[in-house]
Amino acid sequence: MCGIVGCILKENKDVAPILFSCISKLEYRGYDSIGIATYDNTINVKKGKGDIETVNENLNFEDMKGDFGIAHTRWASTGRPTDANAHPHMDNSQSVAVVHNGTLENYTDLKEELIEEGFTFKSTTDSEVIPNLIKKFMDEGKSLEDALRKTTEKLKGSYAIVAISKDEPDKLVATRKDSPLIVAYGEKGYFVASDTPAVLEYARDVIRPDECEVAVLTKEGIEIHDKNGENVKWESKYIDWTPEMAQKEGHPHFMIKEIIEQSEAVKNTLGQKANIQKIIDEIGDVKRICFVACGTSYHASITGKYLIESMAGIACDVVIASESKYTARTWDEDTLVIFISQSGETYDSRMALKEARKTSKTLAIVNVAGSAMTDEAEFVIQTQAGPEIGVAATKTYIAQLTAIYLFAGLLSKNGELIDELNKVPAYIDEAVKEREKIKELSKMYTFAENIFYLGRGFSYPIALEGALKLKEITYIHAEAYPAGELKHGPLALIDEKVPVIVVVPPGEDYDKTMTHIEEVKARGAIVLCVGAKGDEKIAENSKEIIGINPEVTDIIAPLVYTVPLQLVSYYVTIEKGYNPDKPRNLAKVITV
Repeated sequence: MCGIVGCILKENKDVAPILFSCISKLEYRGYDSIGIATYDNTINVKKGKGDIETVNENLNFEDMKGDFGIAHTRWASTGRPTDANAHPHMDNSQSVAVVHNGTLENYTDLKEELIEEGFTFKSTTDSEVIPNLIKKFMDEGKSLEDALRKTTEKLKGSYAIVAISKDEPDKLVATRKDSPLIVAYGEKGYFVASDTPAVLEYARDVIRPDECEVAVLTKEGIEIHDKNGENVKWESKYIDWTPEMAQKEGHPHFMIKEIIEQSEAVKNTLGQKANIQKIIDEIGDVKRICFVACGTSYHASITGKYLIESMAGIACDVVIASESKYTARTWDEDTLVIFISQSGETYDSRMALKEARKTSKTLAIVNVAGSAMTDEAEFVIQTQAGPEIGVAATKTYIAQLTAIYLFAGLLSKNGELIDELNKVPAYIDEAVKEREKIKELSKMYTFAENIFYLGRGFSYPIALEGALKLKEITYIHAEAYPAGELKHGPLALIDEKVPVIVVVPPGEDYDKTMTHIEEVKARGAIVLCVGAKGDEKIAENSKEIIGINPEVTDIIAPLVYTVPLQLVSYYVTIEKGYNPDKPRNLAKVITV
């Protein structure tokens, strides 16, 4: 959830402007404070609570001297958002500075031990024990690297740590466990970061150290060492995202830019067809498939279940990652466990992946090259959405769905479905062109405190995703139900104050869905339908209709009908005066 950057320049130039530029590109991870530490004969630290622009106006980060340093954006977990709790943290002697992402489960015990030894603390975070432990071990004669390694032996929990010391200038050391951390290099110098968008402007050759390995960065280069301090042979991956791909390109928000980019994300991900066929061939026969995911990826997984069971006849389960330990007991050698994660770093999914590897074949569908799950899963499908900055997933979700459709179509040898997928980019572009109309009708829903979404069959996960987007960025309570469940409780909540959004594409569930529209209309609900353009029956039975190309069937509807629901959420958010890119209390990557 926190953002980390470290940099050491090859030449003796001030690093602060580069650190500030890099850390600013990690705003999407969610944060409440920012800080930078640089070395210039001593370690200088500036940090404060608040947004990056405001804190920088007060502190002027870019004036800091020094040619190497570390930076951090914090999202409060242990300790409230305050200036004192902002990173970097230093030891008592002000000789070691550290930035940390993760949660330490045993920090209170470690803190008590250090206090008994004479150490004092300025913050209420778990992270402050780390620089004091490093200093303690350096005072015992250990190098900065060995002191970091000794420190991590005492830590329980998750961490990505970068440390510098004035006693070993021109060096950064970094390590991780259950939290993301990459190492990268470019013409100007060497970097560590939580995520690739931070460093794209300066470095696109990326290394991902294994857990508990220590990366040592100096002006001369990068070394990766194992737990015994021995050199590890590393390989880098070139990230072909350009810095411009992570910018708004004239759009008011990243979210609308990324919604518009979805047709391109589908086109690019369809290019993975040959790779996916190869994976299917290597996996061989399986008797059962289990999807494991969180949030938006969970909704993509439900679509995957419907596709695979209906087309390939293989039994599928869908499990929320944080609840997977109960299902994990049933995984065996005949089970393929598919993990879906935009970042490839989602903590609960990674923990489940570690369990699945003990018994089953594993496949990860991720968007970020070089992320943890690309190393940990037996098979990997990398979606081709490019960097997504908006916290609420849009194009990464559609790219996930595209990969799932390809997998299901190839697994079931359904050539008709594969052919249909090639039409999806054009369908999405048509849907995006309706955004001015959607912008206007969205104004009707700003009054609502509760909104229901309904769908049957393949439309049910569309409704789930629509409701999630609305609650994420508008803060309106939204719930999605299979339309057939209305009479089993939810209908009691429907009245003229509760708008109902119904997903009703052409297909076998069309007639039944129309009866559910009648049910909510009879209770006074304002009904918005997303259905086939020109469908007079829908128009007669709803307040408003968002029209989709009538060639889009219920089977491929999740790839297309999701788009106008994203736009509804976006424009309701704008109308309410909120920032859709930075929803409160949420972050892009959940690593704890």
